[in-house]
Amino acid sequence: MSSTPSTRDHLLAVGLERLRSTGYTATGVKEVLDLANVPKGSFYHYFPSKEEFAVEVFRLYAGGEMERAAKVFGDRKVAPLKRLRRYFEELISVYGQRGEISGCLVGSLSLEVADHSPRLRSELQDVYKGWQQSIADVLREAVQQGDLAKSTRPDALAEFLLNSYEGALVRMKAEKSDRPLENFLHFSFDVLLKKQS
Repeated sequence: MSSTPSTRDHLLAVGLERLRSTGYTATGVKEVLDLANVPKGSFYHYFPSKEEFAVEVFRLYAGGEMERAAKVFGDRKVAPLKRLRRYFEELISVYGQRGEISGCLVGSLSLEVADHSPRLRSELQDVYKGWQQSIADVLREAVQQGDLAKSTRPDALAEFLLNSYEGALVRMKAEKSDRPLENFLHFSFDVLLKKQS
């Protein structure tokens, strides 16, 4: 059988669905191959190990999420804080309790494998860094437009918002309720980021 790039893409798509729904540990290479209807040799042609496969799946996921952020944050017709709220509302609609698969792969992998896989931990750190930077850029814009106080520290605030969102997702899973995410939105945007008068 000749291997084609579409076989690799298909394996990654199946792997993404499985990692999101069952996690890293519970996702086996054989299971992915069976679901993808791909022979074992094809998998190892593209990926030397399950860990490297997970890295590539995670990169696929992270790339899609960076595109989402760029699309929402890039709409300069909308005020910065409104864009930021819209962004988190969209994330909650996709990854909240009512989402097709609730939870965020970044947070899930952080909890499951960051302690055990330096390779995946490095990928997670890079994604958190880029994600935080994109949020901080929007906050900087809000400061420049006078929507937030000049004393605001955009990088630290972005880190706090990102950590709060990920924590709310973990609590959502435990409670099987979107209430933690709703609290995150309320306190982040109606209290902490309330436009300066």
